Amino acid sequence: MKDKARRGILNTVLILLAFAFVARLGKPFVLQAYIETTIGNCKNIAVLCAYPAQGIIRQAVEKQSLAGLVRYDFPDMEISMPREFTVIKEQINKVYYKRKPREHAGNVAYLLYERPDFFVDLFPRLKKQGVDNDFEFISRTMSALPQAIDDLTDTFFVVMKTVFTPYLGEENNIKMIQFAVEDKKGFIAYSLCKEANYFDCNVINGRGDFFKVYIKDKAGALDLKKVLAIVSTLNHH
Repeated sequence: MKDKARRGILNTVLILLAFAFVARLGKPFVLQAYIETTIGNCKNIAVLCAYPAQGIIRQAVEKQSLAGLVRYDFPDMEISMPREFTVIKEQINKVYYKRKPREHAGNVAYLLYERPDFFVDLFPRLKKQGVDNDFEFISRTMSALPQAIDDLTDTFFVVMKTVFTPYLGEENNIKMIQFAVEDKKGFIAYSLCKEANYFDCNVINGRGDFFKVYIKDKAGALDLKKVLAIVSTLNHH
């Protein structure tokens, strides 16, 4: 047991020393190699190289797009979803990134809400890097690319990109858009697969509230236009 404990302590010390070495050296090629060694690359985590290549998609919500949606109320937020979906509210209490699909077998939407400035208050040192609001935090996270790493801040956002993004099905088919709809803006990473359509929506409204809507559309009935209509119904109580 003592030998096992010593090995555990030694491993922890070595990991800390390795991270300190990487942080001290801080060269782009070292940081890029560190990410590939500890997290992976675009071949095994495709979302790492997904980014919003086109301009901002702006959509006006049409009444017919909202037809058939049912409102779901929670203590701090509300959303309208198709009736056939199970809607589950979550909290940030563990690593959100999942390599495996959620256990729910049918159509499901997972929701998350955080108050304005939650992320910049959580990581206050980023303000020195010009990240002074949650939309900038989300934008830097979703746009982060391993091959574009130049410093420790870039490295941080690449790591956050994997933390932020849940399972999206066949990961070689992931795409991403930046959008604006009514008073809301943000990013949607999505994958249209044989098993289901997956949408991971990161949304900031006009007053700075953050919403995440993760949709598993087993029936394959939703497209981006319908998902943007759903996003438009997000509100904070």
